[in-house]
Amino acid sequence: MDKNLERFLNEISVRNSHEPEFMQAVREVSETVIPYIVSNKIYHGKNILMRMVEPERVLMFRVNWVDDSGEIRVNRGYRVQMNSAIGPYKGGLRFHPSVNLSILKFLAFEQVFKNSLTTLPMGGGKGGSDFDPKGKSDGEIMRFCQSFMTELFRYIGPNTDIPAGDIGVGGREIGFMFGQYKKLKKEFTGVLTGKGLSWGGSLIRPEATGYGTVYFAENMLNHINQSVSKKTVVISGSGNVAQFAAEKCIQLSAKVVTLSDSSGFIYDKEGINSEKLNHIMDLKNNKRVRISEYLNKYPKAKFYKSKTPWNVPCDIALPCATQNELNKNDAESLIKNGCICISEGANMPCTPDAITVFRKNKVLYAPGKASNAGGVAVSGLEMAQNSLRYSWTREEVDNKLKDIILDIHNSCITHGKEKKYINYEKGANIAGFIKVADAMIAQGVV
Repeated sequence: MDKNLERFLNEISVRNSHEPEFMQAVREVSETVIPYIVSNKIYHGKNILMRMVEPERVLMFRVNWVDDSGEIRVNRGYRVQMNSAIGPYKGGLRFHPSVNLSILKFLAFEQVFKNSLTTLPMGGGKGGSDFDPKGKSDGEIMRFCQSFMTELFRYIGPNTDIPAGDIGVGGREIGFMFGQYKKLKKEFTGVLTGKGLSWGGSLIRPEATGYGTVYFAENMLNHINQSVSKKTVVISGSGNVAQFAAEKCIQLSAKVVTLSDSSGFIYDKEGINSEKLNHIMDLKNNKRVRISEYLNKYPKAKFYKSKTPWNVPCDIALPCATQNELNKNDAESLIKNGCICISEGANMPCTPDAITVFRKNKVLYAPGKASNAGGVAVSGLEMAQNSLRYSWTREEVDNKLKDIILDIHNSCITHGKEKKYINYEKGANIAGFIKVADAMIAQGVV
């Protein structure tokens, strides 16, 4: 088995040796999926996993735009259309200086499995740009988004590829891109998700990733006859996912004690309640300032500059910031301080060494492809509502989200059972693989 795995990874590495994030994602999936392939003859001789790791299409293009001073600026735009075996490509657009092909390929690869787990008919894709929205005026962001869409619109559509938001791409950016797409195509379609409620958006969509992350944690805890209620929760990040993960924890009577950004983290031992969370949302969404400003209003809290929150004692950890933010030492600190449940809100926020620590100590650990699938799940529901020209109520969408997360959890249990332990990582990988692989076999070599 080890020889099969290393042979496969060596072959992939020859083509992608300069893409560390992508190789990390491929290795994580391969370690559980290759043994499954070996034990199931239906997949023998078809090179299914090799075909899955190679994108169907990679687009890279120049984005010219004019800043407020009249200077012409140049960025790179990308779209990775990874796999369309079970539906049109679906995945977010990320605007951040760190964006490169390795990161987008890893995200697109993860998206294939995540979308498969939702049971909705969506393939996997991802895209974005190295453009940084921070510090830019609304006019600059609009001009960039319009230029970006002027190239991208040729390759997307409601039955081809449906982008959404991600880091750096919220309702404002989706609006600017949708407007340009509508102008260029001369049609009003559901080509982007995360739209405003008055023009095709869905209730619960902004909240969905954070809510889903907490719903998955609740399902894991329920499986061992516990719950989120009364638990102490440590959360990283303070963007959309972290904010709504905190909100759902508070609604479920948990005690949230940390949030963070790139400058450090706040620790409020008394707990971040709804009033305090609303203040954080105002700081981050409206004033767009550092999380440390929280202490101006709540001086009893503490701010730890350039630190992450994983040394804080807790029952539940929700990494909701970015990839590889939680390492082996962090994982050991969490275990030492009593953490029993980790549910990933970000994509691949835990390093492989950290995941090994969680497995070794038999704590509950949910990989992002399962636990943060709520966002794309509600994007899929938004697509359905666009096709129906109809909107469901907040309660209806939330109930559908809960059902989808529960189904994902149950699929992970089915395929992840080990002796006295549920390997949710293994379960998510195998469950996601089966649906895509079976579709690829049925459709022939295309």
